Amino acid sequence: MTLLFCSTTDRSDRWLSELDARLPGLEVRVWPEMGDPADIEMALVWKPPHGLLATLPNLKLIVSLGAGVESLLLDPTLPEVPLVRMVSEGLTVDMAGYVALQVLRWHRLLDEYKALQQAGRWEPLDPCPASEVKVGILGMGELGMASAKTLLSMDYRVLGWSRTPKTLPGVESFSGPDGLAAMLGQCNLLVCLLPLTAETRGLLNRKLFAALPKGAVVVNAARGGHLVEDDLLAALESGHLAGASLDVFAEEPLPAGHPFWTHPKVHVTPHVAAVTHPSRSAAVVAEAITAFREGRPLPNLVDRSQGY
Repeated sequence: MTLLFCSTTDRSDRWLSELDARLPGLEVRVWPEMGDPADIEMALVWKPPHGLLATLPNLKLIVSLGAGVESLLLDPTLPEVPLVRMVSEGLTVDMAGYVALQVLRWHRLLDEYKALQQAGRWEPLDPCPASEVKVGILGMGELGMASAKTLLSMDYRVLGWSRTPKTLPGVESFSGPDGLAAMLGQCNLLVCLLPLTAETRGLLNRKLFAALPKGAVVVNAARGGHLVEDDLLAALESGHLAGASLDVFAEEPLPAGHPFWTHPKVHVTPHVAAVTHPSRSAAVVAEAITAFREGRPLPNLVDRSQGY
């Protein structure tokens, strides 16, 4: 079986080395050098050009290098073959760390201390205890659950919302439209970790921001399509929201001159909250390929009707 590797952001040499160690003898071709398309039965991809996978007549398996697969599902020519997404312990650990970092940044007043440092002023501030801070998490899948556990270990009060009911000890759980409204009004910080689907696109909008308490902070580490950027800017300028930490954007890279770059209430990171490293994620890919070869159930199989 031949595998096609196609990614414009990942180094193919690192992936090929890690895969060869786990799947010796596997033939891998790196796009755009595909050879005969009819030879290719599997594809390991991250945001391949739309239409590319449809040119592979014998394709039987697609493995995504990322946890999100919305860019693949937006391809109207995507072949109707099994699609596996990346779910790895490394991604989960990274995301939980990023979420904790942003919660601490805002709760522990790190920006204020940086300003005091620059002014040469020794002035202890007085943030409230973590036990009095409510952090709401949108999306209680693998990443949301791990982030919630990390925050609980730091004594934060955690609220979690998901499309369908889910429970985690110590987390106040909400689900469905009514549950979302009930949760939002309590959140000092709101973290978005949802998959991007037709239902969640644009969810972080003017209406949602208005439902948050004055002075709340928004953290988006999911997808740029969740956020209506102009609505966020308006909520920040009005003073209703105190700030935002953004790792994902509608257009990436974030264009030069975009107001987020210089906004004093916005922290920008370049889509690095959770990164797929070959050294720790190749085993996940190898397991999917091995299961496919052996006719076993595929791990992390995407339900296309749900979008994840």
